[in-house]
Amino acid sequence: MASNSLNFPLFTFFLVTLLTTSVTTTAYGTFSDEVSEAIFLKRIEKTTHLHFYFHDITGPELTSKLVGRAQGMYTLASQKSNPELLMVVTYKFVVGPYNGSSISVLGRNPVMNDVREFPVVGGSGLFRLARGYALAHTVMFDIATGDATVEYNVYVMH
Repeated sequence: MASNSLNFPLFTFFLVTLLTTSVTTTAYGTFSDEVSEAIFLKRIEKTTHLHFYFHDITGPELTSKLVGRAQGMYTLASQKSNPELLMVVTYKFVVGPYNGSSISVLGRNPVMNDVREFPVVGGSGLFRLARGYALAHTVMFDIATGDATVEYNVYVMH
């Protein structure tokens, strides 16, 4: 019984501290603030057309100039005979006017279709708050090596 009487003041102190912290946090803390529309009005939205070939080169030849890096993953997303992939990829640009900027693409990739469409779901740098779509077309696929060259036409509003 003596041990229970020692725990009661500790429990009471804990309960009072918890309630006081909860009250002060909800009374004075803010979770979010409204952003003035003037900030958005100053920003002029534009649409950019990006054209590149997967393998981070500007042309279909292996000797083409490096413009960026693809970072992400593919995973098998269908159980049918027609293979489809789930694609989660960020294209980070390393040269030119978009150096340091990136776009993020997420979607289903039905690899056997001639032209595939993916949503652009975001970006960074000059492509902050980006949205749009990407069209992909396989130019070359070598079954023996698994190497492929994919042409991308990306339309980004940012």
